[in-house]
Amino acid sequence: MNLKRTFGAVLTTLGIIGLIYTGYMVLQGGAISSMIVFGILGFIFFAYGISLVRTTKDEA
Repeated sequence: MNLKRTFGAVLTTLGIIGLIYTGYMVLQGGAISSMIVFGILGFIFFAYGISLVRTTKDEA
């Protein structure tokens, strides 16, 4: 399997986890600064991971 696609999948998974954790902190009333940091990092990881998976071409 292509290493870039694997790395993209890992980044996408980390991004999803970060966004879910941000949502959990919003519901629990956590610190605003932590929510902002986790939310931004989760979104960046998610967007970059999806982009990396989409733009990497399969080679046999």
